[in-house]
Amino acid sequence: MSPEDTSQVFLTGSSNRDAAVRSLFEHAGLGDLSGKTVALKANFNSADTFPASTHPDTLRVTVTLLKEAGAGEITLAERSGMGDTRANLEQLGVFALAAELGFKVVVLDEEPVERWAHVRPGGTHWSRGFYLSKVFLEADVVVQTCCLKTHGYGGHFTMSLKNSVGLVARKLPGDDYDYMHELHGSPSQRLMIAEINAAYPVDFVIMDAAKAFVDGGPDKGTAVEPGLMLAAKDRVALDAVGVAVLKELGASSLTGGPVFELEQIRRAAELGVGIGSPAGVELAPLDDLGRASCRSIQLAFGSSVC
Repeated sequence: MSPEDTSQVFLTGSSNRDAAVRSLFEHAGLGDLSGKTVALKANFNSADTFPASTHPDTLRVTVTLLKEAGAGEITLAERSGMGDTRANLEQLGVFALAAELGFKVVVLDEEPVERWAHVRPGGTHWSRGFYLSKVFLEADVVVQTCCLKTHGYGGHFTMSLKNSVGLVARKLPGDDYDYMHELHGSPSQRLMIAEINAAYPVDFVIMDAAKAFVDGGPDKGTAVEPGLMLAAKDRVALDAVGVAVLKELGASSLTGGPVFELEQIRRAAELGVGIGSPAGVELAPLDDLGRASCRSIQLAFGSSVC
């Protein structure tokens, strides 16, 4: 992404989640998806409910809007970091919703070796590289919906960039090497998170910030209510805005230093995943709450983004 580029981040109030996501799709969405296959990455890292996991209403309206846009097969693929993925999805009602709405669910822990693509270690902080689900490399369109949270296990924050960890294999079938043990035990964890994102495209991301964690996370923490829904096509810009929101709400792990110097954001920008400075972020508020939030986000960025 060149320095003169800008990335829009749309934001609106979340009091009516269905209307909010529809508004975001209308202003920032993907247009006609006639016959296109869609890979969908939600946030189901554990069986804990929103804001630890994607809210069922957010998933419902997202799938509905993709279908209304003409999408063909929609596949939600997931690997939980805590607990058993299939059991987590069952408990959170994902399989029932898939049967109701007509989308496919892939439990990534159960995928055979041929369904993983090796991303080689060259130029990364991964000693062996990592294995990425082919679901997200083969689809015509990739959509993500994430939450707004701090991360208590070394990530500092978990939004769209960190959400990508759930499409990487913990262990490749037939191999005992634990890639998640390497990630979470590494002092370069936040850089490694960013490097996952350079390996696959994302066309559209919705961030559900009706509630958020300002400490702890990803499964449990102190919850606050920003009352926002956000959307962007640029993961770096979206996460930077999310960090700014958390900073203004007093997130203790994010109080020091500029937003774009945080390791996840800086490394992802270096790799071309998204924009590289606050000057490249253009906030597009869609209602009064969005406009009010825009002003507080400017304070966290220290520059005009509205």
